[in-house]
Amino acid sequence: MKRALLVGVLFCAACAGGPQIGYESAPDSVQGGDAADAGEAQALEQAEADCARQGKHAESKRIEGETVYDCAD
Repeated sequence: MKRALLVGVLFCAACAGGPQIGYESAPDSVQGGDAADAGEAQALEQAEADCARQGKHAESKRIEGETVYDCAD
């Protein structure tokens, strides 16, 4: 029993001392996501305003990691 506990403790210690893995939420994620969100919001507002002049509404889609806005009926 003591041997199993010792093996478990050593295993946990070895895992804790291993290299850290950096995860990203998305491949095109930007540090300071709030700034990116603010930029996206401004771009959407601008697209909505431009499309409203034509009597349409803006639709967004992602193409190769970029957000593209189109006017739709």
